[in-house]
Amino acid sequence: MSRHAHGFTLLEVLLAVTLLAAALALGFGVVRAAGATVARGELVSQRNERMRAVSEFLRQRIGGAQGIVFAFDQQSGRSLRFVGEAKAVRFVADLPDYLGRGGPHLHDLQLRDTGNGTQALEVLFRLVQAAQARAPTRPPEALVDGLTRVEFAYRSLGDDGKLGPWQPQWENPEALPMQVRVRLADVQGDWPELVVSLPQAGSYLAGGRSKS
Repeated sequence: MSRHAHGFTLLEVLLAVTLLAAALALGFGVVRAAGATVARGELVSQRNERMRAVSEFLRQRIGGAQGIVFAFDQQSGRSLRFVGEAKAVRFVADLPDYLGRGGPHLHDLQLRDTGNGTQALEVLFRLVQAAQARAPTRPPEALVDGLTRVEFAYRSLGDDGKLGPWQPQWENPEALPMQVRVRLADVQGDWPELVVSLPQAGSYLAGGRSKS
């Protein structure tokens, strides 16, 4: 008995093509989803690394603040050791050798508008000699950009010997605050709050005089 070869029907071909297209679409969807997950993971990792680097820099620099006079107020004649505002901070700390010439430098943390509703936090270094901050030798350096919120706050010991409330303005530039709080945020949300203690703050009384 002979066997007669026969081909696929048009319905079978269309069904096979449909199943193949569905399988390919599912496969491409899985690949795209995996790629998007990896990309999101890389972005999260980069953001976390940036937060750690900036927070560590601020912790070391602010925590290393010294009670060195860097200028005098022209109106009152008071010496300036620490100037703290809600959006800017100025203090003297030793500059690590890897950042340039070592020794006491005025650290001027300030904001710069970068457009699109975001700001960059920058630091300007100036060598301090004979109670005067010299002219800067290089432009401000950006610590981080793309910020939507930057807030500094300060507090010291109260009359009862306990830490007082946070203040957006440091009122006594002749002395160092006990602690500085830094709050930052970018378009993705708030950063972990940073609270830095200043070990040398206890060396200065309310009037800015060194303890005997």
